[in-house]
Amino acid sequence: MENLFSKSLAEVEKIVIDLGESKFRAKQIREWLYRGCPDFSLMKNLPKPLLEKLSESFQPFPIKDQSRLDSEDGQTTKFLFSTADDEKIECVLMRASYGNSVCVSSQIGCSMGCKFCASTLRGFKRNLSADEMFSQVLRCQWELRADRGTKPNGDKNQNDITHVVIMGVGEPLLNLENVSTFMTMLHDNLAIGYRRITLSTCGIVPAIKKLESFDQPINLAISLHAPDDELRKKIMPVANEFSIAETLAAGFDFAAKRGRQLMIEYILLGGFNDSPEQAGQLAALLKGKNCMANLIPWNAVAECDWKIPSGNAAHRFQDILIQNGIHARIRKERGADISSACGQLRIG
Repeated sequence: MENLFSKSLAEVEKIVIDLGESKFRAKQIREWLYRGCPDFSLMKNLPKPLLEKLSESFQPFPIKDQSRLDSEDGQTTKFLFSTADDEKIECVLMRASYGNSVCVSSQIGCSMGCKFCASTLRGFKRNLSADEMFSQVLRCQWELRADRGTKPNGDKNQNDITHVVIMGVGEPLLNLENVSTFMTMLHDNLAIGYRRITLSTCGIVPAIKKLESFDQPINLAISLHAPDDELRKKIMPVANEFSIAETLAAGFDFAAKRGRQLMIEYILLGGFNDSPEQAGQLAALLKGKNCMANLIPWNAVAECDWKIPSGNAAHRFQDILIQNGIHARIRKERGADISSACGQLRIG
């Protein structure tokens, strides 16, 4: 079925007129879609005959709900959606005291081949469109409001999505045009400021430089995961193409031009890259730079034979960075019980 969300207002107007209804109904339909309404039957201010006709020939979004999993603490929800070509994508809603974030997938599968990540296990299928990415956020917003007991057609309030992280399945900078359009849609339609959008990349240096040409002062996160090139090559194939030095140079340049702090993401793999010596190496790379090191103890992936670092190792690593004047934190684990933590998302 065709989806209505991807159609222009003029196209939806023609559809409702052809179905024997007044043109103004098109605007009502689009208002419901931009709230994330997943089913025509829930559009309460529209006539039932029109809703029934729409259901026969159209679906609301380019993605359809498949399943939902909620973490035991109620703070994290993972959604599985299907696309028009029967592929599967996952995204994650995270609730916190500072706001509500959605971790969005930008591709179906991933070609980067990082050895510790579930997202790459089944390879790369295709890029997601801007509409497919935006629909993930809208669906999360609808579910968030429903969970909180707010009216889906209410005004924007504290129960809305406040932050978006493009850290789900895929390498966003290999889908840059669609990702940029998606970020504009967030800004223009949901009033999510660019400073509340974070894009995470393995370090595609030419694409980081191209990202500078877009007038979007977002937060950039570099997935580093090793303090030297040879170690990084063992777990991240992208390291064979771009060195740590040139990757960090591009990242710091991007962040500086936007007055932002660069985020350095570092997966801690027990016995591989979590020693005090390696913490010292990382500190030497980052010392004096405007950055924040986000330390992420590896989240288990069944197909990967890595070890989760001990709590002592993670805190020791953090302490060494802090002693060298580097802002470092250990990421709080979210949703590991539903396989939605960092590195655990995959193709359905």
